[in-house]
This record gives sequence, C-alpha cells and structure tokens, in this order.
Amino acid sequence: MGVPDTVKIAIVGPAHPYKGGMAQHTTTLAHRLSAAGHDTVLVSWRAQYPRFLYPGQLTVAEPEVALYPGMERPLAWYRPDGWWLTGRRLARQRCDVVVLSVVTPVQAPAYLALARAARAGGCTVVALCHNVQPHENRGPDEPLMRALLRRVDAVVVHSAAEASRAEALTSAPVQVAALPPHLPPPGRAPTGVTGAAGPQVPAGTEVLAEAAAAAGTGPAGPRHRLLFFGIVRPYKGLDILLRALAETGQQISLTVAGEIWSGREDLLRLISDLGLQDRVTMPGTYVPTTDIPGLFAGADALVLPYRSATASQNALIAFQFGVPVIASRAGAIADAVQDGVNGILCAPGDAVDLARAIRALYAPGALERLRAGVLPPVPGPLWDDYLAALGKAVSAGQYRPGEDRSRHVGPAAAPSGQRPLSAGAVLGRGCGAVPGRGGGAVPGRSGGTVPGRRGGAVRDLGCGARLSRGDGAVLGRGRGARLSRGGDAVFTGAVLGRGRRAIASRAPREVPAAAA
Repeated sequence: MGVPDTVKIAIVGPAHPYKGGMAQHTTTLAHRLSAAGHDTVLVSWRAQYPRFLYPGQLTVAEPEVALYPGMERPLAWYRPDGWWLTGRRLARQRCDVVVLSVVTPVQAPAYLALARAARAGGCTVVALCHNVQPHENRGPDEPLMRALLRRVDAVVVHSAAEASRAEALTSAPVQVAALPPHLPPPGRAPTGVTGAAGPQVPAGTEVLAEAAAAAGTGPAGPRHRLLFFGIVRPYKGLDILLRALAETGQQISLTVAGEIWSGREDLLRLISDLGLQDRVTMPGTYVPTTDIPGLFAGADALVLPYRSATASQNALIAFQFGVPVIASRAGAIADAVQDGVNGILCAPGDAVDLARAIRALYAPGALERLRAGVLPPVPGPLWDDYLAALGKAVSAGQYRPGEDRSRHVGPAAAPSGQRPLSAGAVLGRGCGAVPGRGGGAVPGRSGGTVPGRRGGAVRDLGCGARLSRGDGAVLGRGRGARLSRGGDAVFTGAVLGRGRRAIASRAPREVPAAAA
C-alpha cells in the first residue's frame, strides 16, 4: 500500500473577527494547507488577551480574507480550562501536527497548557513565531518565550535574525520561512463570506480616500505623495520620516495610514514644530482592506523607515500595487527591495540618509525607472516555499535525537478509513514536498517553570500538571483558580473561580469539550 500524502494539521491563532496581518496570515495558512490536500482545522481565540494590552481596534465586522470553513473559537485568555481541553481535544481528534501562531508572549501560558496536552496525546507541536521577542520588550517576555519554545518540537520564524534569537532560547530545531503575502489581489474582495452587508468604514478613512483622489491616479508623472502604512509604533520610525520630510521639497506630502497606539500628541507636536501641518495627513484610524488599493494608487512610494524589524509584508503589498519602496536596512524589511531597481534603501535611524533617499526618488527619470522595476509578487510559489519550510520544521521536530516518538494513542484509534501516517507522509506538494509526521508520539516534559507575578510560577509537573500564578490562581480572577490533572481526572474541584464562585468544575474521568 502506498504512503498517504496528507497529514491532519491544526492551526491555532488569531482569525476573524480579529483584524490585521496576523489574523490574515493564520487564515490564509489554513486555506493553503487545505488546498495542498491536508486535513486542516483552524482554532482561534474568543478573547486573545486583556484589552489594556492592545489599545487599538481589536476586531472588524467584515472579514479581510476569505473565512476558513468550520473555524472554531474555544480559546480565551481568562479560561485556562479551555487551554488544556483544546489541546487534549486536538490530540483525541488525531491531529498529527499542531501549529501555534505566536504573536505575543502574553499567549505563552495558554500555549504551554495547550501544547502539553497535545504533545501528551501524540501531536507534534510547532511554534510559528511572528516575533520571538516584542519590539517593546518587557521583563517577563523573555522567560515566557523561553518556557514556551523549550516545550515545543520545532520553531518557525521569518528571518535569520529571528532564528538566532529563537536558538538562544531553545534546543528545538528552528526553521526560517520567508513571510509570503496574504492579502486579496488588487480589486478583489474576500470570497467565501456569507451575509456580508458591505464594509464599515471607520471614522477618518474618508480623509485618506480624499487624499488619494486629490493626488491623482494616472500612470504618468509623480504625485508628490509618500505613504506610511500600518500601526504607528516607535520602532517603525515615523518620527524619523517626519524629520526627513522636513528636509525635502515643499511639494512632497505624506499620508500616514494606520492606528496610533500611543504618542499621538507628541507626533502632532513634532509635525507642528517642523512646519508640516499642510503636508501630512494623519487620521490615526485603522484602514480596512477595501481602502488599501486607493491608498497605494495615490502614492509615489511606500516608506518603511523602521529602526528595527523582524519581517513585514508591507513591501510586498506595495509591489502588488506597482508602487516602489523606500526602506531602511533594518532586519528583513529590506530583503524584498533591490536598491535602485524597485526601491531605494537607506540607513536605519538616520533622517539625513532617509531625506537623501526621498530626493533620489524624485530625481529626473528615477520614479519612472523604479515603477518599471516593480514586479507584483506571485503568491503561489512563495506559499509553496513557506509550506515546504513548515514541513521541514515538522520533520525535524519529529525526529529529534533522544526523543521517544511512540504515540500514546494506538493505530486502532485512527478515524475510520484513515491510516496512521508513516514517515513518508508529505506536508508540501511539488518541489516543496517534505516528509511529514511518523507514527511517533511526543511525550510531555516536566520540571520547567515560568516566572509569574507575586512570586508565582507557571509550572509543569508531569502527571500532576498544575499551572499556578500568585496564590494558586491560573490567570485567575479571585482565589483558588486551578488547572490540575491527577491520574485520568482532567479537572478536580473548582476551575477558574471568580471571587468565591467557581465557574466550572469537573468530576474525575470526565472529559468535556472545550469551553464554548
């Protein structure tokens, strides 16, 4: 009998109604894996993290990419019972691979519990890290990420620099996969959406549409307008761009399209001090996917003045719309930009050099030459490479030296008509085909701790697994919140109490479905 060429994969991460690149990437990855023939499930968050950690707009009414059929949302940051149960359920559903889309270290406690339950049931767990460490690093971030990355089978990152950071935190194999584009093609709305009543335009985006219209969209001649696109955060260097703009010709203007999480008043003060009030448009609101083509149509170039960076698809978005890019040589930001061909590169953190790059854009004949050098990305091959890299990570994680790969659930437990996968299973197709999972299980690990608050710790103790924080609470509200596993009992006693009232309790040997 031949070897099956598919695996069952669970993708765990943000998806609609969450907005932005992370949610788009998670959903598109599920679509691509499914299109490659794999049995793919998408598991998302009902509440990803406390509101105060994300000051911008969290969700959108209309999907930004096509919804993935059958998506589930069992996870919430305040329900640790759901973390464990979700991992256990994925293992019982015979998922071969669980991919955790890691956006922030705040997710680490939830992913630790989910990963332990999934690995105990025989799943290979891969951490797909969009950022190994946040750009604005906080004290607990590194210990949390170290604890998580040491308890997965493999890690996927989007740049060589991020691979170095990950390798400093874990002995698990680390695989680099270049970030592929995940936005709909120009002029095409997301498909597979039912009951859509049209996009809701947040206040302020009308200003951006008017700016694009005023700039003109004809192919000939410069528009004398630059574009800064995305959430405004200090590491992205908008202040550097403003200082550089002040050193260029008065006819050049700037559109800042994206939310401003903090420092808006400081930016407005800087704009005033530099005399740029009439040259900068900055609504400070989220830009819906449907408004993106108009923004790029009104710009001569996208500017990425980052101080530091891991990976971004913004350059690919610009190329998708035929727009050159001015970018700093920060991290992987400049990887897609060929200096003098489809864009101009400059030194990170250097307003003088950025002003030089802007002037070079408007040198006689330069803009026309750069526009001609822009080639739109072809998503298919880029995604094939991405799936192939993911397959390599899975394969490396399954066959790590010293790992016991015997699956806890025997072959007889496989779903009807589906044989257990052997070492020849494939996670990619065509030239990117990579051996997939073997028949082995991934045993749990014990003994690791993650520093918590108020002297607490997140701790893994084998059969008596318990996650605790502070005075015994697991991200609990009130006292005594506890996630325990004794023998075959999943939960014993009150789970996640709020005040003195227990929200959930489980009798020994009862294994309920994940919290809805």
